[in-house]
Amino acid sequence: SLIPPPRCHFLMTGYTPLTLTDAAGQNTDTRIRKTTVLDVMRRLTQPKNIMVSANTRSSGCYISLLNIIQGNDVDPTQIHKALQRIRERQLINFIPWGPASVQVALARTSPYVTNPHKVSGFMLANHTSMAELFDRLLGQYDRIRKRNAFLDNYRREPMFEDNLDEFDSARETVQGLVDEYRACERPDYVDFDLQGGRGATGAQQ
Repeated sequence: SLIPPPRCHFLMTGYTPLTLTDAAGQNTDTRIRKTTVLDVMRRLTQPKNIMVSANTRSSGCYISLLNIIQGNDVDPTQIHKALQRIRERQLINFIPWGPASVQVALARTSPYVTNPHKVSGFMLANHTSMAELFDRLLGQYDRIRKRNAFLDNYRREPMFEDNLDEFDSARETVQGLVDEYRACERPDYVDFDLQGGRGATGAQQ
């Protein structure tokens, strides 16, 4: 499962190789030369190939990971060898309280889409660095809330006539999500709710 903790269900995506094409559909980016299974799986975890503004290398760890490898000549033994090399080199940092959940699916190249590369890859990952995104969101919200900016339109609605408690409740829920993502990085995460983690509060709202 990509979502072992139910509340931490925000996935990030990645794709490689990313190439540019001209008006005629010809590949104009020649920097990517090697497209073996190992190179594709290694590049999928690099921040420059991930479609989320979060650094997965310097902070956080993977909760789970799914790679979809596309290519007509890909052999399952190549997948096993690539996974073994990745584990030996410790290229991916996983949660300390669970197994290194790397799932790999093979897919054939579409006959209707021209692809200059023999192997390409798509990634779905559950990573604790998603907490950075929500933390930045909370910081932006706090600045707006402190100045009471953009709230006039909400106060005209019946549910916000008396107070703005719904906003405060929503903020607490997001803060609980941030706390749980960060708790996933610790070995004692299995006791997170038992220790009065804020994620338990967020789940009830």
